[in-house]
Amino acid sequence: MPVTLHVWRVPRHRIPAAWLQLALARRHRARFIKFLGTSNGFELKNADLTRYVAVTVSDEPVSYPAWDRLATERAVVDLDPLHSRGSWSGKQPFATGPKTGGMTLALTRARLRPTRALRFWRAIPPVIRELDQAPGLLAGFGIGEAPIGWQGTVSVWRDAADLTRFAYRQPEHRAVIARTPADRWYAEELFARFAVRGITGDRSVLGWLEEGQT
Repeated sequence: MPVTLHVWRVPRHRIPAAWLQLALARRHRARFIKFLGTSNGFELKNADLTRYVAVTVSDEPVSYPAWDRLATERAVVDLDPLHSRGSWSGKQPFATGPKTGGMTLALTRARLRPTRALRFWRAIPPVIRELDQAPGLLAGFGIGEAPIGWQGTVSVWRDAADLTRFAYRQPEHRAVIARTPADRWYAEELFARFAVRGITGDRSVLGWLEEGQT
């Protein structure tokens, strides 16, 4: 089933109005929907109060006119799920389909165990440094359902091979993956991979890198 990622940039004087829209998010109807805050890069300290995201799974095209009116920049990424592992709020929202080539988006999301959160945040800076320099990375930012403990990432890659190369061949990322079962950082986690069918709007709101890292 199609998935859309909406991303909006709002001016600072409209941040309270954006928070109100977050509070009203339950009024939207879709098979699955999450409204999220974001961060610049992937560290908690870089929270961005001017950018917001909606991840939507729906049988029909969706639009958010109230968010569009608030925003000065916006982009919509149309996605086809390729692979999904784990759950989000107790659900498995992404029905995966056949693999295809081309631009790929990865979405990670985790609910941290409060007693393990500090250890997790101490472990990830080397991974973030690797990701920032990863070949094939076109765009990326952090996402979260709450300021602390509900974190995730969105990253866009030239193709699935670049994403796989980072996920399983970069030493720091592999080390964190190896530690995860023993350290039990997550009370719930999800990793999903999507084929990008199209991007409309202003790619700069995604933190776009013109040609990706080389």
